[in-house]
Amino acid sequence: MNRKFLLGTTFVFMTWAFTSCEALNSCKICRQVTYVNEQVSHEGPESEYCDAKLIAIESTKDVVSGNTRISWECR
Repeated sequence: MNRKFLLGTTFVFMTWAFTSCEALNSCKICRQVTYVNEQVSHEGPESEYCDAKLIAIESTKDVVSGNTRISWECR
């Protein structure tokens, strides 16, 4: 009985540990974009963000300084 419980617990833990973001449908690919005079000046590298990190990025307001605006764009 203990062996079955241990195997079952191990299986559940392994399934939980190796679940990818895509399976949860809560991931997006985002990058930080800098605009100067409403023209793209610089684009950061794209990275995949999931769950709490994605929520934090999507709730981040644009940083505006003079004619420069830095924002996150996700797809």
